[in-house]
Amino acid sequence: MSKSTRHIVIPGGSGFLGRGLAAFLAEEGDRVTILSRQPERSHDLDERIGWRHWDARTLGDWAETIDNATAIVNFVGKSVDCRKTPENKRVILESRIDSCRVIGEAVRRAERPPRVWIQSATAHIVGDPSPEDTICDESTPPGPQDEMAPHVGVAWERAFQEAKLAEQRGVILRISFVLGAQGGALQRLRTLTRLGLGGTVGSGRQWISWIHQHDLNRLIFRAIDDSSFEGVYMTTAPEPVTNREFMREMRRAYRRPWSPPAPALGVRLACRFLLNTDPELALLGRRCVPTRLQEEHDFSFHYPTVQAALEDVRKREQVDPG
Repeated sequence: MSKSTRHIVIPGGSGFLGRGLAAFLAEEGDRVTILSRQPERSHDLDERIGWRHWDARTLGDWAETIDNATAIVNFVGKSVDCRKTPENKRVILESRIDSCRVIGEAVRRAERPPRVWIQSATAHIVGDPSPEDTICDESTPPGPQDEMAPHVGVAWERAFQEAKLAEQRGVILRISFVLGAQGGALQRLRTLTRLGLGGTVGSGRQWISWIHQHDLNRLIFRAIDDSSFEGVYMTTAPEPVTNREFMREMRRAYRRPWSPPAPALGVRLACRFLLNTDPELALLGRRCVPTRLQEEHDFSFHYPTVQAALEDVRKREQVDPG
C-alpha cells in the first residue's frame, strides 16, 4: 500500500503526542482520523486530519473509522502529571484499560480490521531500579506490583494483548519522557528554567530517559509498514542522562545562568501546594536504553543527545510558539 493511501486512526489523538503525530503523518501524505473526548478542533488541523468524538469506553459511530484503516496508534490515558489521589489512580488505570477494550471490540466488528495496532505504554513499568544506575531495556522485568507505575504498566499491556486480534501485528512502545515544542512535561520545566529555577532537582543523580518527539514520530511512521516491528520496544533515545546533566542542558538551551538546586523536601512541598503533581516524577528515575530499536532495526536517531534535542526544541518554539 502506498503512503498516500494509508489511513491511520489515533485514539487519544487530541493530546500532545497525538496531535504531533497526526501533523507528522499528514505531512508525509497519510490520511489521519483522531478519536477524542474533546469537542472537535479540526479548524486548526491539516485537511487530511479528521476528528471523531468518542468517550473511550463505549462503541459508537466512531467505530466505523476502524474498518479498512491501515493502522491504529493508541495514545489514550489520563496524564500521570497529577497528585496520586485514590481517584486519580483509578482513572489513570481505567482510562488505559477501557480504551484498549473498546478498541478491541471495534476491531472485532470490522470487516477489514487494521493489520497493525501500535500501543503506547510506559517505560516506568520497570519501576525504580536499585541501584539507581541499573540499565533497563526490553528484557528488564516489571517492577514490584505494589508500586503504581509497574502495576499500571503491566495491566495496560495485558489489556492490549487481550484486545488485539491474534493475527494482528502488535507493537508496544514503552515511551519515556518526550521532548517537544508544543506540550508535555517539558513545558513546566521550560517555565521554571526561564524563571531562574532550573537547578538540579533532589540529589541530581536520578536518571532521565527521554526521546525527541520527531524521533518518536519517525519510529511510528516506520513501524506502521515495517512488518519486522512487533512486540515490546523501549522507546527512548540511546543516551539517558542524570537530572543534573539534564537541567544543565536546559539552562544552556534557554540561555539561563546557574540556578540554585531544589532540595527534595522543597520539591515535595512545591508539588503538593503549588504544582499539584507527584514529586516522584522529578525525584525518581530510570536509565533506559533502546536495545531492540538499535540492534534489531538499526534505527537511527536524529537527536541522540539531549543537548541536540533541547536546542532543536527551543528553535521549534521560536518558529511556532503555539
